[in-house]
Amino acid sequence: MSLPRLDRLWNCVGVDHGDAESVFSATTVLSGDTATVVVVGEVDVATAPRMYAAATNHPAGSLTLDLRRVSFFDSAAIHALIKLTERYPGALTVLPSGQVRRILEITGLADQPWLQTD
Repeated sequence: MSLPRLDRLWNCVGVDHGDAESVFSATTVLSGDTATVVVVGEVDVATAPRMYAAATNHPAGSLTLDLRRVSFFDSAAIHALIKLTERYPGALTVLPSGQVRRILEITGLADQPWLQTD
């Protein structure tokens, strides 16, 4: 999937937990009525609220949550994701990494319509 034409770019957050593998960032790209949030690193109790904020701090009718570069996804991240499904009913697309997909399979969320299977 290519990113939509860039209208506005917001780098909402960046957290360095001390090593290169655990750097977290959530970058929001707005294009028309669609927001795309690209998340990198670990989404946990410390960073899940920041992921949620990156996805909700800008007006958008639909959201693509790109988690393809996420290496860790815990229960706080799942909670934030569920809140996003409520905020964007029928208008959310999630692009998971292998790690995120595995967590969603374990929790029974892998068959949700918002989860992209490719």
